[in-house]
Amino acid sequence: MATLSARQDVTETLWPPAAAKEDGLPPLLIVLTIVTGVVDALAYLRLGHVFVANMTGNVVFLGFAAAGASGLSVPGSLIALAFFLGGGIAAGRLAGRLGDDRRRWLRAAVTVELVLCAVAVGVAAFAGQHLGTGSRYALIALLAPAMGVQNAMARRLAVADLTTTVLTQTLTGIAAESRLGGATGARTARRVLAVVAMLLGAVLGALLLLHVAPVAPLALAVTLLALVAVAARPSRPAVT
Repeated sequence: MATLSARQDVTETLWPPAAAKEDGLPPLLIVLTIVTGVVDALAYLRLGHVFVANMTGNVVFLGFAAAGASGLSVPGSLIALAFFLGGGIAAGRLAGRLGDDRRRWLRAAVTVELVLCAVAVGVAAFAGQHLGTGSRYALIALLAPAMGVQNAMARRLAVADLTTTVLTQTLTGIAAESRLGGATGARTARRVLAVVAMLLGAVLGALLLLHVAPVAPLALAVTLLALVAVAARPSRPAVT
């Protein structure tokens, strides 16, 4: 089977044909990957060195703290893990009610995520430049389930190489399935796009946090989520 050229791979990821088997989801998942970078920039840099999307990091942080390392927030990491799992549970229950239209499922999940992040905007705006302990924990408790919903949604949609929240498997694919790794290099361009999207989100989130205010990266995340929710119109009418 012929492999896609890098240019074709990028084109079909960002501007998929109308009849694409992936239901036009790849560009929307790329945007959600940017959202992940944005919110984790805020979480790590201002919410006590925790992640709200990358749960591997939180598990490792708990291990470091157990060994006596300083500068880590055990409560923050535990809150993030608990609420992330709660978001995944809620997403699983929601999925069972929505049928098999992938775009309807994406829109529903992103709407839940959007509501949680919009509330987080209100918390950050009220707290201002200096986030206290209560505000930090409240933001973690809002953003972690939002990312749990997003992660569960991406897992259910199972669009190749676009998990939206983690890059370990993506980077492994870039290396192991490259020509240097003895493979064809198929989908390398898409994987690189996912890495660049996460990096871009982290840069934007950090810049807005460091040079504007804690609420600024959240406002950007809400804007991007709203765009995805609008774009993710169901591909066919709901059956009544």
